Amino acid sequence: MTETATANTTDTNPAHPAVASAADEALNTRNRLVITLLLISTFVVILNETIMGVALPRLMTDLGITASAAQWLTSAFMLTMAVVIPVTGFLLQRFNTRPVFIAAMTLFSTGTLIAALAPGFEVLLAARVVQATGTAIMFPLLLTTVMTLVPPAHLGRMMGNISIVISVAPAIGPTISGAILSVLDWRWMFILVLPIALTALVVGGTLMKNVTTPRKTPIDVFSVILSALGFGGLVYGLSNLGAASGGLGSVAGWLPLAVGASALTLFILRQLRLQRTDRALLDLRTFSSRTFTFAIVMMAISMMALFGTIILLPIYTQTVLGLSSLQAGLLLLPGGLVMGLLAPTVGRLYDRSGPTRLLITGAAIVSAVFWAMTMLGADSSPWLVLAAHVTLSFGLALLFTPLFTAGLAAVRPELYSHGSAMVGTVQQLAGAVGTALFVTVMASVAATSLAGGATDVAAAATGIHAAFLCGAVISLFAIPAAFFIRRS
Repeated sequence: MTETATANTTDTNPAHPAVASAADEALNTRNRLVITLLLISTFVVILNETIMGVALPRLMTDLGITASAAQWLTSAFMLTMAVVIPVTGFLLQRFNTRPVFIAAMTLFSTGTLIAALAPGFEVLLAARVVQATGTAIMFPLLLTTVMTLVPPAHLGRMMGNISIVISVAPAIGPTISGAILSVLDWRWMFILVLPIALTALVVGGTLMKNVTTPRKTPIDVFSVILSALGFGGLVYGLSNLGAASGGLGSVAGWLPLAVGASALTLFILRQLRLQRTDRALLDLRTFSSRTFTFAIVMMAISMMALFGTIILLPIYTQTVLGLSSLQAGLLLLPGGLVMGLLAPTVGRLYDRSGPTRLLITGAAIVSAVFWAMTMLGADSSPWLVLAAHVTLSFGLALLFTPLFTAGLAAVRPELYSHGSAMVGTVQQLAGAVGTALFVTVMASVAATSLAGGATDVAAAATGIHAAFLCGAVISLFAIPAAFFIRRS
């Protein structure tokens, strides 16, 4: 977009290069302002995905709910995003940048206010859904805007900045909530965020510029319904397996999975038909690129690893090792800082040498750490947990920037909004599935261990061991996928 604007200005004013240069500088300043506002606002909203992790034990006590119910405060957030994000492909084509931004931040701020005033679990869960609706719009808006405005030669560096938002914000969420819970009530997690969200809304709404050209695009309501049933059924069914009265063999656990899989199949078939006339809610022609396809596979595995450990480690350190919520949060802080500090460097390495080496190294490190974490037990040192999490964060830092950059760069420009929506959908669905899967395995194995006469601590340790073992097996699939991702 910047290069096109530059060329048009120069052609129009061939005798006035100074005028063209001034126009270019004004355009670049506008682009930098828009991207900066989107980065800051997206960081604020994504931070709330994982802010509940450390708070779950406190909420279970204060609200009188089970672990399986409490984890829905995180899973419902990510599930809502997975359901809403496909619709953003339509929104970004139909409306300008500024009104979409204002709508997103208004929804997020409203959800934050409701959460701060929530009298019980049901209202708090509804508030998390409203928050997630705003967050779901921000993430594809950021990706699509960056792909439109940033020249290909600088994409790696810019995606490094986006990786800080995407990876560091969820990683430091538990630390922030742990610090708040050590001195204040859980409602303050939202009370303190509210003025920040409102400031982002006012400043962004005032300064945000329109950088896209809207066009009339019809929305297929039936696709929206199928999307909600498909993604919702899969994650709800997976979460319900461990909580169902019959355990893993319960019909109540498997029925939503069957409904979700059927709806998702119909959704895919409908998109394949609608995309022939450019009316698809989520255009699947993005998968015609092999690089994009393998990047999506690796992204799903990486997000399952990130969100699964973010919710499991606080439970493990507090329930098994006996740490406080503040100590559990601080234990995850160094890993988040590692991802943030490495992201710009990884972006520069990508611009210099491409994604393949970075991805192979990162995937191998992540898998090795997961296998190491299967050895954590009731008498493990917190320092060992810290070392494992920092090393895992190092591996994930090598993955996120190359995956986002190589994957989206392989998509045709006219499909950027659909590619961004697909990335966001898979990211959030994988995070929700990772959270639900790890908690389900942990709860099921722990319940079996308790029934066999184990103590609460020993049962929890056994369940967490099984969950990490499941993650270790899944992580192996990312390593061969890394060999197929090349820079476009």
